Amino acid sequence: MKKTVLLSVAAALMLGGMFSCSPSGRFMTAVNLSPDTTTVLRNPLNGWVMYLGRSWDENFWTTLHYDNMPTSEGTEVRVSDYASTAYIRTSWASLEPEEGVYTWRDTTSRIYRLFKSCTDRDMRLAFRIVVDGRDQGQNTPMYVIDAGAEYYTSGNGRHKSPYPDDPVFQEKYSKFIRALAEDFNDRDKVDFIDAFGLGKWGESHAMIYKDASNKIKTFDWITSLYSETFTEVPLVVHYHRLLADMNKDSWGPVSPDTDSLLQMAIDRGYCLRHDAFGMTGYYQDWEKEFARKWNYRLPIIMEGGWITAAHHRYWIDPSGKYREGHSEDVRRGEFEASAEAHVNMMDFRINDETRSWFGECFDLVKRFVAEGGYRLYPDLVSVPAEMKSGSQVRIEHRWNNLGWGYCPNNIKQWNYRYKVAFALIDADGKVAAEYVDTASEPSEWIKGKPVEYKFKFTPENVPAGKYTWAIGLVDTERDNRIGLEIAVSRDRLTPDGWCLLSSVNVK
Repeated sequence: MKKTVLLSVAAALMLGGMFSCSPSGRFMTAVNLSPDTTTVLRNPLNGWVMYLGRSWDENFWTTLHYDNMPTSEGTEVRVSDYASTAYIRTSWASLEPEEGVYTWRDTTSRIYRLFKSCTDRDMRLAFRIVVDGRDQGQNTPMYVIDAGAEYYTSGNGRHKSPYPDDPVFQEKYSKFIRALAEDFNDRDKVDFIDAFGLGKWGESHAMIYKDASNKIKTFDWITSLYSETFTEVPLVVHYHRLLADMNKDSWGPVSPDTDSLLQMAIDRGYCLRHDAFGMTGYYQDWEKEFARKWNYRLPIIMEGGWITAAHHRYWIDPSGKYREGHSEDVRRGEFEASAEAHVNMMDFRINDETRSWFGECFDLVKRFVAEGGYRLYPDLVSVPAEMKSGSQVRIEHRWNNLGWGYCPNNIKQWNYRYKVAFALIDADGKVAAEYVDTASEPSEWIKGKPVEYKFKFTPENVPAGKYTWAIGLVDTERDNRIGLEIAVSRDRLTPDGWCLLSSVNVK
């Protein structure tokens, strides 16, 4: 542990007027903490997202070089060391090929092994379940069609997709989602659910209904279904200007229903994502203004829009910034758009996107670790150097956010669960006592605006002796265990994640 400095009241005041004597007149220890700006913090709804190909198995780490990905610095790294979440956009049919047969529960299945390979690497999962198969494949299991769900077909007539307002489809899909929630409504396993999945590519646009008048009713049904089943896991909705709309071109003026539909989802606990970052012809003023409206109130998850090694002609982007054959131009455009939108999460996606992030723009990968999402730390903490059990104690602490995003402690599924806490660590390195500052609120910590707290409490029944003060962000719904990693030197952290501060003598 680094040496701390004992300061008198006068010296503490010189640091900015934050510190003073304790109520009993005893000296305080003022601890000045420097931020860690390089370590990948594996916090929820934060950081890089790695995508999983829907046909991959657990061996992709080696076959696709994810365990030895070349970087623009001439090194090789593991992708999973930079991504804290593994996102799979897959078909309903791949997860339930027959009614009641759930592949993720079969330990011999490819899907089970794929998921386990990610969770074994301390990654959380995220999902989008795609139903529409117009230009992909048979995304809906055939048992739904055989049960009588009415459907439309792809251009070649082979792939059958149920109308989202069909009652048979809704019955079967509801049963499937409830089964999925039985196993994945768990914030330790799952970071977020992309909780719509209808429309072309599951992106919520170019919808086809049996009856167009059912648009709002269908949106109400599916957002209610997800919000009732996934109560512990954050949900996200695509803030597309033609959300749930029938426009077959997936583009045009903002639909009159879009704002009210988005508000319906938000009122049910949905967060936000957009799938066209870096596509300046599709991510325009309305999209930017919508993101600004919700900055620091809801987290935003980005996905880049251009596929740089396939059929997309990204060099015709209206920005004029992307050169043909230069994937790195697109990556930088995505990074700049993400910074403007203050996103919490960015995507590596797959194929050339992943390769170019690491192989041509590794500097931006590391910049997002340092500057993006939320990155919280206390820079000044004042704690008593001695105290008496049964007497009031005052601690002063100041918190900063180095990231351009925010800690979404205010969302429905988290419900303000994360708070600052102080612990007394005994000589064996165990927590002897904990004290939670319930007035602390991480969702209010915004970059460039430090927040100070004065925390008063009375420690009771603490045996006399020497202890070490520690600070951390705890999960108040999980016995005040450390819930979020903070951006301080790893040398200061206990195995449980507490940040050691200074010694205290309890009398």
